[in-house]
Amino acid sequence: MLEQNARVRRIYATSRVPDGRHAGKTIPLALDLNDEPSIERLAERIRADGMAPDLVFIASGILHREPSIRPEKSWRAIDAEAMEEVFRINTIGPALIGKHLLPMMPKTGKSVFAAISARVGSIGDNRLGGWHAYRASKAALNMILRGFSIELARRAPDAVCIGLHPGTVDTGLSKPFQANVPKERLLTAEQSAACLLEVIDSVTPADSGGVFGWDGSRIPE
Repeated sequence: MLEQNARVRRIYATSRVPDGRHAGKTIPLALDLNDEPSIERLAERIRADGMAPDLVFIASGILHREPSIRPEKSWRAIDAEAMEEVFRINTIGPALIGKHLLPMMPKTGKSVFAAISARVGSIGDNRLGGWHAYRASKAALNMILRGFSIELARRAPDAVCIGLHPGTVDTGLSKPFQANVPKERLLTAEQSAACLLEVIDSVTPADSGGVFGWDGSRIPE
């Protein structure tokens, strides 16, 4: 979608194991959220190319990974090592990306720093309990984004820093939990991405620090 957007000059697409194919505007690069030097190398590459990123989109996250990480059904299932790993990926990794990329974003004109959050990270919306590590890590991410938004406003008044809830997307993350999701509420990755890009286009500096759903609705803190 971004590849076909005439406003987009270059895309740095990162993953732990990039496929190495350079297609059009897209440059695949290696990045591991558990490895801060890899984030520093990304920033150095962008700087060397003379680019000032006006959209930073963090699409990472972990809810489960067999056999060691599973969403807890009660407090009895909390495991320190699993919780630490969830926080490293869902909270600390995006924070480190902000550390290295926020200073590179333009000081004037609209720019957006966005990270995938989750509705279940809303403290006010939590009425079911459980999923302690995932909920807490996303709530912590939301607080990180709120703090970033305050600092960013001092440096770049037109910038926006937000969390995004992608909806229930038909991916491996949601696969074990789709049984009770109505078919019309299960989004494809392409549908979710298109909706999130519309939200990114529509938000203003007044929205900075908030978390928004794929449909544009604001999610309670």
